[in-house]
Amino acid sequence: MAFSDAEGNSSVIKGGRKRKRSEATLRPSLTKWRTQGEQSSYSTKLYEALRRVHRSSPSTAVNRRSQNVREAADRALAVAARGRTRWSRAILISHKPKLKLKARRPRPAVPSSKRSKMLAFVQGEHSASKKTKKSTILEDKAVVLGRLVPGGRKLSFPTLLEEASDYIAALQMQVRAMSVLSAILSSSTSNESFHQEPDRINF
Repeated sequence: MAFSDAEGNSSVIKGGRKRKRSEATLRPSLTKWRTQGEQSSYSTKLYEALRRVHRSSPSTAVNRRSQNVREAADRALAVAARGRTRWSRAILISHKPKLKLKARRPRPAVPSSKRSKMLAFVQGEHSASKKTKKSTILEDKAVVLGRLVPGGRKLSFPTLLEEASDYIAALQMQVRAMSVLSAILSSSTSNESFHQEPDRINF
């Protein structure tokens, strides 16, 4: 009995060590965005990205320019992540120039009778699947979360939670950096702030 107890205690200790190790491996990914070094690195990248947007589109419409600013901020955030996460890689891939695809040949028209039969079949299958497949609340939330996190649609739930935690921490840092830059720009009456040195942009 003593031997089995010792084994049980040792297994608990080993399990505790494994748990601590897993927590230790997750901890840096959640706290790295709160360090001064990461904030300074991102603020510099964001500053340079906004300068490029300012130089390349000085007379662009307001809606398009705000979209360019959002894309530049997200791209700078992904670069700051150094491709270590799936969401950062998904952002970088989505901003790559897309190749022009060749125009496809038009498909022959389906007769109306066949089309109506196909629609009826698809609708019947869809209604049947709705009745047979009832998603749980957790699965529904996972689907929504997967849509919000870049590259998170096909991830397993534990990996999705890990990516979402890191992405939220990164977005919080992005908000802080953009708030500082917004305060700097709003305090100036001209565009002189875009000629300011990056190391003067502090949190």
